[in-house]
Amino acid sequence: MIRFENVTYRYGDGEGGISNVNLRVEKGELLAVIGPSGSGKSTLLKLLAGFMEPQSGSIWIDGKDVSGVAARHRDLGIVFQSYALFPHMTVLENVAYPLRLRGVDQAERFERASKALGEVGLSSATDRLPATLSGGQQQRVALARALVYQPKALLLDEPLSALDASLRTEMRDLITHVQRTAQIATIHVTHDQEEALSMADRIAVVHRGEILQVASPKDLYDKPFNATVAAFVGKANLWIGDVMSSTCVRTEFADIACDASDWGIGDRVNVMVRPEAIMPLTDDQNPEQAPNCFNGTLVQDRFLGAVRRYDLSVAGCVITGETGYRGSLSRISIPSDSVRLLPLQDD
Repeated sequence: MIRFENVTYRYGDGEGGISNVNLRVEKGELLAVIGPSGSGKSTLLKLLAGFMEPQSGSIWIDGKDVSGVAARHRDLGIVFQSYALFPHMTVLENVAYPLRLRGVDQAERFERASKALGEVGLSSATDRLPATLSGGQQQRVALARALVYQPKALLLDEPLSALDASLRTEMRDLITHVQRTAQIATIHVTHDQEEALSMADRIAVVHRGEILQVASPKDLYDKPFNATVAAFVGKANLWIGDVMSSTCVRTEFADIACDASDWGIGDRVNVMVRPEAIMPLTDDQNPEQAPNCFNGTLVQDRFLGAVRRYDLSVAGCVITGETGYRGSLSRISIPSDSVRLLPLQDD
């Protein structure tokens, strides 16, 4: 188990770092940490790994306060973006190296290293050198090495960013399987939101050194805490609106029927609608039978394979939608239950 308690670390120029972070990762849980560049993601990882010490607060690993404990004594498995394999060692020797540092005899460390390589599907590569492996295979070796000595927690620092798209998908599934099997608390720092959404039990969104929201992937996407989270996680249409009644909000381009019962009349809010929730209307559909039906002008149409992403200008406001529909687009419907009202933010 990993725990941050009121942890603060600010860099000397006052820019960057984290402030008063409280975070908990349970045994067997994979927590993904996402946020824009400079938000504090890497700072969190460096503090946990012991490469830096908090200026205030404490970090706990497996029930022990590790303040002042050197990185090499924290018993953490770390997988970096660069594989950091020893080029002169065989695959088996690379994976066994952490056990060698811990004084495990050769026979046992090679046996455990062989087992770890089997878990990542590389039993046949034990005698090969890293340079003869593909990027995906090298990343598997790095994962096996991080787990071979049964660390107390696993840290993943952008481990898949150097791989091509097809390999990333394969490695996501492998990491998730190995991590679940080992039942090890894991923090995964990534810029890839799809990676975070598909792998994590929970996701933490970091912004300007603070954690804005920690939630399951589904709740984070469907129920963002505010417009900053909504805009960062996935794609979102965001408009400023005024609550007109418990069932209506007025935006810059039209009144939208939705559930506004949690807000007071006259409240200013952010109105969020995800692009895939917007429904194109065909020529033979009766707009009077569809909620929040609007006519517009198609200003951008992007073919993305399985879906098309389009921009429709409605009363001077551009609405972005995503659909598998291939026909002409000039009318849309926004289902009332897909509209989410969020607190209005100054920024």
